[in-house]
Amino acid sequence: MIEQALEEALTQCRLTHNEFSELLVRLLDYGVICRDESNVETVLYDRFQRCERLIREWIAPLGLRLQHDSRFQFIRVYPPGAEVPGMPDQEEPHHGGFRARLTQQEVAAILVLRVEYDKSLREGQVDDQGCVALTLEALEFGMRNLLKMSLPDKQVERKLLLKKLRQLRLVQFLGEDSEAVVDTLLRVRPTIAQFVSESALEQLLNESEKVNEEIGRITPESEDHSLFSES
Repeated sequence: MIEQALEEALTQCRLTHNEFSELLVRLLDYGVICRDESNVETVLYDRFQRCERLIREWIAPLGLRLQHDSRFQFIRVYPPGAEVPGMPDQEEPHHGGFRARLTQQEVAAILVLRVEYDKSLREGQVDDQGCVALTLEALEFGMRNLLKMSLPDKQVERKLLLKKLRQLRLVQFLGEDSEAVVDTLLRVRPTIAQFVSESALEQLLNESEKVNEEIGRITPESEDHSLFSES
């Protein structure tokens, strides 16, 4: 009975069962589809537009929620209990089984990307697709300044971090095996604004201010008071 109803709905959407399955599997696997990421995601995004209502109906019983930004042409699926921009919080508690497992450095990089994106947004340094340019050096500086952390020292680990950020569709960058990782120019997507909530951003900035105040109190005003001053 469910299968028959699905076939009828797919006929109305002008999609085959395989096309619908490919779209749904990709969306649940990656958690996000951006139209300008690749030819594959262009096809999938356009396909989604023909069956958005059907996709929403199929993921709703799982407690998953979907965000569709038609302006910047991306779709993101949120796990149960997640904070979704523009949607009320769910009342039922969840244990986060669908949530992506991120490392401490990945979380730090993502938070700094949000800060840098907002800064460029205020300065009007945004392209027609809502993206901003950011060097890896600027990302490193932001992590040190805001979180007292740094990017991985090893080049291989840096590449893995960038790959994860791109997998989450938060950044774009040219190449993947370039040896000049330090010179990599990132294109921060507008998806970062939805990925990191306003509350998380505010907490980060508040904590950063507290740390800077503490550093200011213990930093000597002149070199005479420095531990490294000459006797």
